[in-house]
Amino acid sequence: MKVIIADDSKLIRDRITERVELIDTVNVVAQATNSYETIEEIEKHKPDIILLDIRMPKGSGINVLKHIKKNKIKIVTIVVTNYPIVQYKNKCFELGADYFFSKVTEFDEVYKLVEKLANK
Repeated sequence: MKVIIADDSKLIRDRITERVELIDTVNVVAQATNSYETIEEIEKHKPDIILLDIRMPKGSGINVLKHIKKNKIKIVTIVVTNYPIVQYKNKCFELGADYFFSKVTEFDEVYKLVEKLANK
């Protein structure tokens, strides 16, 4: 499975990459730091999964979700954020996000989910 990790924090991107690449069938094909890069990488790599932060410079994860929905891109979208407030969660699901996790309390759940999806 091809995965893109979009987060403005290099530490978070590297941490997620390191963990998900331990799964034999997963390959992180790109990392992105803002919404524009993320959209470019989605178009370039056609990934199966994207791990997406909400708050990034030059737009947001919300902009990326709008792009995915508008263009009917088939991709499993996992939002991973430090801002797990209900309004963000509802907006993300409204725009087609498949999953929504808090970086603070549910970080390990993200890896379990990626492994589960990779083993389907």
